[in-house]
Amino acid sequence: MTDKIAYTRHDDAAVLRIQNPPVNALSQAVRQGLWDAMDRAEADEGVRAVLIVGEGRAFIAGADITEFGKPPMEPNLPALCTRIEASPLLVVASMHGVSLGGGLEIALGAHYRIAQPSARIGLPEVHLGLIPGAGGTQRLPRLAGVEKSLDMITSGRQVKAAEALDMGVVDRVTEGDPEAVGLSYVSELLAEGATRRPVSELPAAPAIDWDATYNAVLQKGRGQISPATAVRAVQAASELSFAEGMAKERDLFMELMGTDQRQGMIHAFFSERAVGNLPELKGVTPRDLKAIGVIGGGTMGAGIATAALLSGFDVVLIEMTVDAAEAAHGRISGNLSGALKRGKISQEKFDTLTQKALTVSTDYDSLKDVDLVVEAVFENMDVKKEVFGKLDAVCKAGCILASNTSYLDVDEIAAATSRPADVIGLHFFSPAHIMKLLEVVVAEQTAPDVVATGFALGKALGKISVRAGVCDGFIGNRILATYRTAADHMVLDGASPYQIDKALVDFGFAMGPFAVADLAGLDIGWMTRKRKAPDRHPAERVPTYIDRLCEEGHFGQKTGEGYYLYEAGKRAGVPNPKISALVAAEQAELGITPRPFTDEEIVRRYMCAMVNEAAKVVGEGIARRPLDVDMTLLFGYGFPRYWGGPMKWADIVGLDTVLADIEAYASEDAWFWQPAPLLKKLVADGRTFDDLNKDAAK
Repeated sequence: MTDKIAYTRHDDAAVLRIQNPPVNALSQAVRQGLWDAMDRAEADEGVRAVLIVGEGRAFIAGADITEFGKPPMEPNLPALCTRIEASPLLVVASMHGVSLGGGLEIALGAHYRIAQPSARIGLPEVHLGLIPGAGGTQRLPRLAGVEKSLDMITSGRQVKAAEALDMGVVDRVTEGDPEAVGLSYVSELLAEGATRRPVSELPAAPAIDWDATYNAVLQKGRGQISPATAVRAVQAASELSFAEGMAKERDLFMELMGTDQRQGMIHAFFSERAVGNLPELKGVTPRDLKAIGVIGGGTMGAGIATAALLSGFDVVLIEMTVDAAEAAHGRISGNLSGALKRGKISQEKFDTLTQKALTVSTDYDSLKDVDLVVEAVFENMDVKKEVFGKLDAVCKAGCILASNTSYLDVDEIAAATSRPADVIGLHFFSPAHIMKLLEVVVAEQTAPDVVATGFALGKALGKISVRAGVCDGFIGNRILATYRTAADHMVLDGASPYQIDKALVDFGFAMGPFAVADLAGLDIGWMTRKRKAPDRHPAERVPTYIDRLCEEGHFGQKTGEGYYLYEAGKRAGVPNPKISALVAAEQAELGITPRPFTDEEIVRRYMCAMVNEAAKVVGEGIARRPLDVDMTLLFGYGFPRYWGGPMKWADIVGLDTVLADIEAYASEDAWFWQPAPLLKKLVADGRTFDDLNKDAAK
């Protein structure tokens, strides 16, 4: 037996305590230890029952991620679950904290389950491009039924103890020390003469319309195959014997292990954890944050204020007029009302946040005691410099001055103050209280503890924070400008915006670029094009057909007309017939003869443009690692998670083929097709973007 399992005897019960901090991950040592401890209990004279309990924060949080990608080691988890279930002793799992993935499968291998009221269970394997592989799809439906099991498995969501009790997954919910309440339950079961109750011997769940369910889950997943594959595994639990169902589950699990999607989702899983781990911040202490200031109470400012309030900060928001201040308070209250309706906060908490924690003012002097202030005003350099000048005058020493700018030069903004070391970019994404991405833009003179504070704030707000350097658009919007331009060029060359949107949704994006532009507001791109026009090289052909629509006052969803036409109150639109005429006029003006595009060509060009610009961003140090780009696109731009991000996509399809296509497109004389030096070097050296991630982790 390994030291990962402590074995103790309590009358006629053996307690197996899992000791693998911090969350008792199912490493090989834990699996072997459980196996050996079961052997010992069965050989221990007088033992009639076994209690499995976890030490510390959790029962078992799942697999040991350090074993991912390595050759499997015996005993494997399916065999261990079967071995526990087959024991002649009565086996009880006492669950606290989380029991996720293999942790829940171990508990399902027990004969009875008791849980703490605060416990949560789940089978989150779909988030790794997999399905449960140790009997989860076979045992859970026998306890909870098909519909509830499919909901849990295909979503990967965590279920609280009370719901798990209603589902029949746990037998009792009791407050107390997990070992103490577990032993009490064991004693009660033995006194009652309770018998073993292997889940595998329970009746199979009744059948449903499996094909219709499979198709619905596949459609909901926007191309992700693991949730739909889970439907087929649960179907096996309904139609086959338990042994045959286990074999089918394993076959489906191994099929998914070999897919590109599994590669992409594993990459996303690890990158999400690595993105905030920066060597430059080791040993750097963030500044204390209690009160946050926000300048501007529009959609973005109100969202930032809402996020800060929900995370426990006091907020002082500044608007220009009393009416604007009242409107901002109303927006924030509306955001918080949503949290109240969803049960995220109580009525008492809502009242405290809106009446005590939030101050809305028109006086900059109200900011004198805040620890950090975020400017979220109109995207104009002169306006932002004016605001930062005021902040410099009223904010206390050590207060961090942050700009929410999407594109503008943070170094130039910092120069408008007497404290450039305290200035940083914090680029939130709208709606800021919902979207998870935060770009932490580090200017030339930004102090290390200010950077650390930016990341600490992101963590407190529940954001995925990515370090970015200063350039036009930073990481995300700079890359967006390029792949969006590639889409515009395809429109001029013959593809319709609607074909492009559909092809990219089919690829896995939540929305196509033209639908996104309508949602964000066409005036944003219009202003950016006008801002960049004086510095644009004559060779940089930028399509302007959509500017004609903007000049008429049509900016997308908010005005009811853009690439699509929108009925009041509806987010989905229908194609705007004006667009084809505007495109045709520009094609004629430029002497372009339109040609057909396949969906495959659309996706390939779009992705190659994205990867090429991303490689330039990494090569220039704007993003420190390829994974920073991947996390930016995943959490801020709707990139399909099962591809792992654009850099991982490029690794999967092959950097040599991506470069070859970019070099072929470069003959079209479009500025954005000039191959990135970093991409050329990686191909020449036979390396990948993931190799760069590994280099950075050393």
